[in-house]
Amino acid sequence: MSDVPSSLLRSTPLLDTQHPDIERLVAERGWRVLPMRERIGAVYDFVRDAIAFGYNEADDLPASRVLADRYGQCNTKGTLLMTLLRSSGVPCRLHGFTIDKALQKGAITGLAYVLAPRRIIHSWVEVWFEGQWVCLEGFILDAQYLSSLQRQFPTAKRFCGYGAATPDLSEPQVEWRGEDTFIQRDGIVDDFGVFDDPDAFYARHGSNLKGLKRWLFAYVVRRYINRNVNRIRSGRW
Repeated sequence: MSDVPSSLLRSTPLLDTQHPDIERLVAERGWRVLPMRERIGAVYDFVRDAIAFGYNEADDLPASRVLADRYGQCNTKGTLLMTLLRSSGVPCRLHGFTIDKALQKGAITGLAYVLAPRRIIHSWVEVWFEGQWVCLEGFILDAQYLSSLQRQFPTAKRFCGYGAATPDLSEPQVEWRGEDTFIQRDGIVDDFGVFDDPDAFYARHGSNLKGLKRWLFAYVVRRYINRNVNRIRSGRW
């Protein structure tokens, strides 16, 4: 821990560790008293499966809002994961990227897909564990949604679409075993490097949508996208 700056445990406007709902959840789950490996795994599993894959109204939402929504995508679930990790005493940082929008095809359809930027802002979380940085990205798709994809595409190996970009859809690297987890890494285009927090990342690179497009996505388009995602999750292809 002495090699890790204290800034990687601090609260920020987006990483709102002191929000009552965040504090209550961490206390009720008892994450702070778990050994570090189990602590990271417990928080990771919660964000992966208790927070369903879905599209919030924006990328740059505080963690407490994502928790209240009970769903999220790479950036918003990442903000919640970082907040719960820091609140539990686990140093973490953000690694920023863009991904090709082809990764989202199927989850996002029709005009929404056409209007989406070719390169979409993406991020994963890195935790300090046993003297090294470990990448966490496999939390994005909840287990039920991922299982539905696997049933629909039972012979798929290298796969890109529906929110996944992985070399082996049948056995993606998503379970916490003390090492890197990934589910969208194969879709990465640009690497923006690491940031102490999502606040700094969005201040430099912005979020995916602005102006009228942001408003349309927040109040109209994402409702259709989330209905489609829920249909996929329930197996109603």
